Amino acid sequence: MVGINGQANALLNLSFADLLSAASALRDEGHGRVQSWSRKVFIPLTQLCRNLCHYCTFSQPPRPGENAYMTQEEVLTVARAGKAAGCTEALFTLGDKPELRFTVAREELARLGHATTISYLTEMAALIRDETGLLPHINAGVMTREEMAALRRVSVSQGLMLESVSYRLCRKGGAHYRSPDKEPAARLETIRLAGELQIPFTTGILIGIGETRAERIEALEAIRDLHERYGHIQEVIVQNFRAKERTVMAHASEPDMKELLWTIAAARLILGPEMNIQAPPNLSASDFPRLLSAGINDWGGVSPVTPDHVNPEAPWPEVECLRMATESEGRMLVARLPVYPAYAQDNGRWQDPAMVRHILAHADAQGFAREDGWSPGIALEPRVTRPSTLPIDPKIAAIVERALAGALLDEEEIATLFSARETDLKHICDSADALREQVMGNEITYVVNRNINYTNICAYKCSFCAFSKGDKAEALRGIPYDLDLEEVVRRTREAWQRGGTEVCLQGGIHPHYTGETYINLAKAVRTAVPDMHIHAFSPLEVSQGAATLGLSVEQFLIRLKGAGLDTLPGTAAEILDDEVRAQICPDKLSSDQWLDVIETAHRVGFTTTATIMFGHVDTPRHWARHLIRIRDLQRRTGGFTEFVPLPFVHMESPMGLRGEARHGPTFREVRLMHAVARLALHPHIRSIQTSWVKLGPEGVKACLTSGANDLGGTLMNESISRAAGTQHGQEMPPAAMEALIRSIGRTPRQRSTVYGAVAQDMHERGMAAEDLTPMVLTAPRKRRKEQERFEYAE
Repeated sequence: MVGINGQANALLNLSFADLLSAASALRDEGHGRVQSWSRKVFIPLTQLCRNLCHYCTFSQPPRPGENAYMTQEEVLTVARAGKAAGCTEALFTLGDKPELRFTVAREELARLGHATTISYLTEMAALIRDETGLLPHINAGVMTREEMAALRRVSVSQGLMLESVSYRLCRKGGAHYRSPDKEPAARLETIRLAGELQIPFTTGILIGIGETRAERIEALEAIRDLHERYGHIQEVIVQNFRAKERTVMAHASEPDMKELLWTIAAARLILGPEMNIQAPPNLSASDFPRLLSAGINDWGGVSPVTPDHVNPEAPWPEVECLRMATESEGRMLVARLPVYPAYAQDNGRWQDPAMVRHILAHADAQGFAREDGWSPGIALEPRVTRPSTLPIDPKIAAIVERALAGALLDEEEIATLFSARETDLKHICDSADALREQVMGNEITYVVNRNINYTNICAYKCSFCAFSKGDKAEALRGIPYDLDLEEVVRRTREAWQRGGTEVCLQGGIHPHYTGETYINLAKAVRTAVPDMHIHAFSPLEVSQGAATLGLSVEQFLIRLKGAGLDTLPGTAAEILDDEVRAQICPDKLSSDQWLDVIETAHRVGFTTTATIMFGHVDTPRHWARHLIRIRDLQRRTGGFTEFVPLPFVHMESPMGLRGEARHGPTFREVRLMHAVARLALHPHIRSIQTSWVKLGPEGVKACLTSGANDLGGTLMNESISRAAGTQHGQEMPPAAMEALIRSIGRTPRQRSTVYGAVAQDMHERGMAAEDLTPMVLTAPRKRRKEQERFEYAE
């Protein structure tokens, strides 16, 4: 220790009460009410260690007849048990370089095909990742740059407790005597290397082993300085020494709670509001809720499967106990991954490409852990909401009040609403539902329609789309087709006979289509069934069609209107943020181009819908920007009839198969999208639709009580979501629609596309409709020469 600097002197002289108050306020500034934790399994790969720390019971000497290392089968057994219990983290903790001290370690490693413990650890981490999908977090002691780089390829984060920067503790009589890997310089170098290698890193200090308060401050400042240089320290642990039997320090005094709280608060003030600071709850027994008063925002890893092998005498609290204690202090327990949100979201910088797909499989839009295994397209079981004792966050309550009053929420306010959980989530959904009732009454509307996707051949390469086929990709996810006009007309007539009032015409961007193709489609339908409402052609199709004819978008839309087009679907919007579009649809219309086409359509006299396709690589901030752009356009034109959230279905999508996207939005995020849309678009867009084909009956029920008022179309034929892997079928007949609506105490009303009334005879025709006849999927033109036809009864 060179000397006490100004900040250290201030901390040492600050009153205990003022220190805790300042630390708590700083924590709240950086993390709000969120108190995180990680659901983990503990895998002690080996308990042999070359160090002789005077307080440690984890390190064990070789035992005759026992393996020095866990076997592959033992490692997998623990990991599989953790996966079954809903864990996301596989925590590897092991002794430092036992092969440098023990012959038995060297011999066993040789039999396993490895020269070092780190080499075997690398293999086991990859095994767990590939076999179970759990995310390895590695605590393997002091390592070389090469060893850390190898482990980076098979883990999402690594860690090494600095413990102390006191060299006194390494001398005879000190806690770290005869422990070469506890030399402060060696440990600081490992932490520095992690920064160079861009490894999300956990470190911390151990208090009560003979260090002074000033030395603790010096250690925390060393951690701060490394983080300021590299930005890689995701978490700092303040751990209190516990005296253990059969150790040199068995009778040493343990730091009391006040000393622990003082150190945690000092860490918060030194490390700042954004740092994640943790104190293990199991090392403070029943007093652990008091740790919250000192400014921690994380409880660390808690396992429902394995004990704390480092402190086996101190069991972890049950998760429900942890939750109750957290809420008793006004905070909200949120599960995280072993890699913290900032390092999970910026995965291009902080993660090896081999780890990204596994992170995305577990992550929600904020980078925390998904609440469960549900994804859009999968059947949703009825849910029982766990009551929360937390009051509503005043900040969220104020934003909701502004929205209800018709204020124009800004990006920050909307993103804050999208972060809501538990009590705040319920408040937002309840408020949105009350607003829905105020604006739209208790009717739930739907339209009897038929989707006609006239081709699945597409020249674009949208990475979220499982529907489209390349012109020559006949083996890709089914058979490519290009419908004859006769088949489009036949399906239109059948839809009319079955009570349909709308046909929705959309397809891939076929490289041989021109604007005349779209005009002829509209003319054919209008001629065949003059009273059918034609809802057709996305902004991308309009833009492409206009370009092929050398027309402006406005000129082409006027021609489409003359051909019989009534309204346009606001699809192909995806996320109206070019940062996201560059990843998921780089060759598609830009955000501004999409908006320009829609605004032109409104100017020409068309109304359109507006959509968002969410839950892939996007974040709540992107959602906020999308809503604002839709709202601002609506304020200029008034041309949107409804807003339609479309949850991303990942199962068969190209980027889902490649592991480049999350597994769709979580159920919490789905509810929030409908509720926040109701609030943020009020009073400019009155109707919020929910998608039964993506969410199923239970999902749409939840959204219809979270601000949505429309159930969309019966569809008759649905191809796009089913191609992506949804399990919810291709048609929800009017009778089923109305039964679902009545099941939540609402009144069903069949509507027209533009929310007008529908003739009684059409309603009755829909309620008594016969089964659909098999569809004919006409082969692409190049195969028609061979007179090949494909029939497919969907």
